[in-house]
Formats: sequence, C-alpha cells, structure tokens
Amino acid sequence: MHLSEITHPNQLHGLSVRQLQQIARQIRDKHLQTVAVNGGHLGPGLGVVELTLGLYQTLDLDRDKVIWDVGHQAYPHKLLTGRYDRFHTLRQKDGVAGYLKLCENKFDHFGAGHASTSISAALGMALARDLKGEKFKAVAVIGDGALTGGMALEAINHAGHMPKTNLLVVLNDNDMSISRNVGAIPRYLNKMRLSQPVQFIKDNLEEQFKQIPFVGESLSPELGRIKEGMKRLAVPKVGAVFEELGFTYIGPVDGHNLEELIATFQQAHQIPGPVLVHVATVKGKGYEIAELDQVGYHAQSPFNVATGKAIPSSKPKPPAYAKVFSHTLVKLAEQNPKIVGITAAMATGTGLDKLQAKLPNQYIDVGIAEQHAITLAAGLATQGMRPVAAIYSTFLQRAYDQIIHDVCIQNLPVFFCLDRAGIVGSDGPTHQGMYDIAYLRCIPNIAIMAPKDEAELQRMVVTGVNHTSGPIAMRYPRGNGYGVPLMEEGWEPLEIGKGEILRTGDDVLIVGYGTMVYPGMQAAEILSEHGIEATVINARFVKPLDTELILPLAKKIGRVITLEEGCVMGGFGSAIAEALLDADILVPVKRFGVPDVLVDHAEPNESKTELGLTSHQIAERVLKAFFKQQVSAVV
Repeated sequence: MHLSEITHPNQLHGLSVRQLQQIARQIRDKHLQTVAVNGGHLGPGLGVVELTLGLYQTLDLDRDKVIWDVGHQAYPHKLLTGRYDRFHTLRQKDGVAGYLKLCENKFDHFGAGHASTSISAALGMALARDLKGEKFKAVAVIGDGALTGGMALEAINHAGHMPKTNLLVVLNDNDMSISRNVGAIPRYLNKMRLSQPVQFIKDNLEEQFKQIPFVGESLSPELGRIKEGMKRLAVPKVGAVFEELGFTYIGPVDGHNLEELIATFQQAHQIPGPVLVHVATVKGKGYEIAELDQVGYHAQSPFNVATGKAIPSSKPKPPAYAKVFSHTLVKLAEQNPKIVGITAAMATGTGLDKLQAKLPNQYIDVGIAEQHAITLAAGLATQGMRPVAAIYSTFLQRAYDQIIHDVCIQNLPVFFCLDRAGIVGSDGPTHQGMYDIAYLRCIPNIAIMAPKDEAELQRMVVTGVNHTSGPIAMRYPRGNGYGVPLMEEGWEPLEIGKGEILRTGDDVLIVGYGTMVYPGMQAAEILSEHGIEATVINARFVKPLDTELILPLAKKIGRVITLEEGCVMGGFGSAIAEALLDADILVPVKRFGVPDVLVDHAEPNESKTELGLTSHQIAERVLKAFFKQQVSAVV
C-alpha cells in the first residue's frame, strides 16, 4: 500500500510491520520534500512517524480520539487522515494548516497551536464520555517540550486523582523536554513489570504473604509498603514520579521500533485508569542533517534537501528585527550586569541565544512556562535587577494574570519585549500577534511602545532598559527591517509618551503605530498625487499617548486616520478615538487595522491585502471616506 492510498487511518489495521515501515519512509519523504519547498516545522514531525503509525494501528479512529499537543508534531497525522493530496499546500493561503484545526478535518479533535494543552483537553473528553455513557479511548500525545508547561502538569495532577477515568497519555520524549531515560535495563524492567507473571504476583502479593504460617497476618500493616517497594524496583526513576501522581507508567519505549510500540500500546489500552506511555524518539529522525542540528531544524525556511542549506534570497535582506533586538540587548548587557534576559523556551526565535552565548549568567530559559517567566521577572525586579522578558506576543497572552497581578499592580520595572507582534504569516490564527495592544493598554502603570523601523527599535531597547519607574512593553514584528542605518552604540533613549511628526499637510491626519508608520507615509505620498496633503505622525507610544501632539492637530485638520497592525477593537485606533472624545474633539476618525476576524495562515502580504492594509488600499479608502469627489483608481 502506498501512502497516497490512505484516506482513513483505520486502513493501517492489519498491515504488517514491514508494510508500516514502508509507509513510514513515504511519510518522511513527503514531509521532507514539502517543508523543503514551503518552509515550516521539520524535526518534530519526522520524530513521531513510527509513534503515529503504531498508535493508530491499535485504535479505531472512527470513534477513538487522539489529541495532539503543539500541532506541528502532527504532520504524519495529517498525511494519514486524508490530506496527502493537498499536503503540498502546507502553510500556504487556503492550504493545509501548519497546526491542527477543528474545522480542517474530522480527525483533528482539538486545535493545537500553543503547547501543553493536550492532556487537559483529552481528560475533558474522557470525562464527557463517562458522563454520557459512551465508549471510546481518549489519547493525548504530548511532547516537543510541552511537558515543561505548567498547564500540562496541572492536568497530570488532576487526571492522577481520577483512577476510574480511562486516559492514555503518550509522552513523546525527544530530548527536548524530559531527559531521555534509555537503555536495555529500563526496557527490560518495563517488560517484566507488564508481563502476566509479574502482574499476577503483584496483584496477589497480599494473598501470598497471608499463607505464610505464623507470619502472614502480622505482615498486613506492612504489605502496602512492600508492594510500593516492588513497584519502585520495577519502574525507572522518572516513571516513579508519574506512578506517585496516580498514573500507570510504561516506558521508556523505543519510539522508532514499530513492533515494540504496537505491543506497548496494545497493553496500555488494557490497563484501567490513567496511563502514561513514555516514548523515546529522535527529533528529525530519518534526515541526518536535522538529527545533528535538532534546534536549527525544528523549523526551516525553504531549503535544499541535499545540503540542508536555506535557499538564498534573490536579493540581500535587511537584518531581522529579532536580530537587531538581540544584538542591541547584548551590547547593553555587557555594560550592565543587572540586565537579565528571560525566554520561555524560545531562545533562538527571540534572539536570546546570542545573550546566552555571550553572557550565560545573564540569561534564563524557564521552558514553556510563560506564567512562571513573568512572575520570575517580577521577583528579579524587586531586587534591583533589570529583567527583559522576550516572549512572542501570542505566547505572552498565557501570562495575563501575572502581568496584571505580579507586575503592574506592584508597579515593578519589568521590560516586556513582544516579538512577532502583528501578522506573522503561515503559522496562522494561534500565532498571530493581534491582541497585545488591546490586552496591555487597559492595565494601569504600564507604558507601551512600538518602533517604526529597526533603528528606532534600538532606541526603544535602551528606553525599556532605562525605564525604572514601572513596567514597559515594546512590540515589534516578525521578519526583516527596512534597511535603515543602524548604530553600534551610543543610542539615546526616547522620552516616554512622545511621538514625532514625519510629514505635514492640512487635509488629513494620519497617525501610525509601529509597523504601519511606513505604509502611512507611502499612503500620504499617493494621496499627494491626488492633491490631498497629509500630516503623518509616528506615535511611538500607545500608552501614554502623546495627546499634546495629536489632539491639536486632529482639531485643526478635522480628519483623522489611525493605522495599526493589530486588532481594531480596543487597539491603538480606539485609544486615539477615546482621547479625542475625552477632550470633546468631535472629528471623524477612521481606524485601519485588523477587524473582528481570525487571520488565517498565508504570507503576511497576502493577509494585509485581504485586510485592506497595503499603502494603496489605505490611500483609496481615505479618498472614499473623506474626499469622494476626488476618488479615482489608485494604482
């Protein structure tokens, strides 16, 4: 059977191990070739091919439910559930999503973008099953670092106290989360513990001791301790922790041995209550280059399969915002030992790996634990340190209570650096940085800024580090800057809450924030060709807002446009409108940003076009809104 013929995972039933191995090779080849062309996550999916095949051969996927964590592990799952023919569209507009989506496929039982959610979701489904009197297996596949998240541990704690609720947790341990516990002895002990003779002895231990003359009855109080001691001898150290939490632990199992996986899953399905199967896998398995560089090949832009090297751009690109951020921060940290960079398992993505390499004592990685990261930063701040929490906008949402309760209420000088703010492209709705303006600006004490380009980002890094009177946040986008000149040192901090005028005109006021300042300038140039002259402001700060600059100009010009790369509801434009209303300045305001919709996976420029956020679209919409008599095609 060829992989292309599989449209339902139940077609794996009855296939021999040799046939499954052939399908495994085909999955890896399709996965590798697709990511090489489209870009995307590589190592995680390559590592779980046999795990997926072994698990699915032991389940009835017409009724059993598998819930995957961090959905980029689930590319083999996608290829086995009817998406082979469309897999070449992975992460492209209107194509197969890079994560799991309920609406994409009936076998995607729960959306998976952020980590550490699978056990909670699977337990919820298992509880619903039992309440409704239904019969199906609920399986959570967690891994690729997700077990470092507090939510996963909370779910394990809960599930372990429900001994009558059947739940299977599969831990994909690829050396990126729990340390691999491998070797012949642990595997042997595991097989011995699950074998029928050992199970019989353990289950009947009390009866056996009672038969000893003159001794049996007196041993009864000690039997519990004796039984637990036997279990400790038969379980590897890491397994003992899960056993203490109420799970039956099985493992570690070789995650690339189909025979062992199938036998283990079949045994696990027969055990009542919560069960954890510990599967040891190799991230990037089957592609040697990815196996040797598991961090670098976690995800890749388009690359040459033969060499593993990225396909070079047709023209040189300016440095990425993340690179400029990390370079600037390292320079500052070299001069200030109180600066401490904090990441939640995203050192490479945020650029903090450069700080780690240069100044390891001023670098902290907490794992996938954003809540802990923020309260840790607050604790550092109480002791006079300068914590810099570099976290993607979408992931900082997970620590919202800590931002409010532990940082802002206590008015502690934590510097939040929100990478990938705005439209992030092919990662889709779970990763778009749409909401940080709205969810931060409503909190007292915090200052919030966004640079118009990479040079201004350098100054904002200095501003954030120097700001000691309370918390401050900076949002900046994914991708490359504009190629403006950068400085190596001598950066001047910005005055908190002060914007700048970039262009003057009497017909319309355009107030841009962050990444939308340059499109605002371009739109102003287009409007000028139609006889409309615009004043353009780079706001720099959404909080505090530069009302001394903005309000008089709004009152004088009488037409206001706001531009932001984030949700319109509660965002930057709303801040401008509120300020105008509070000052009794009643002028028309048009807010440009992301409406109340989810932005799906696509190239950022495709999304911006669909949302009407290109400079030509902005100019055309301004003409229609305020200058109808002068409307003509804007090209």
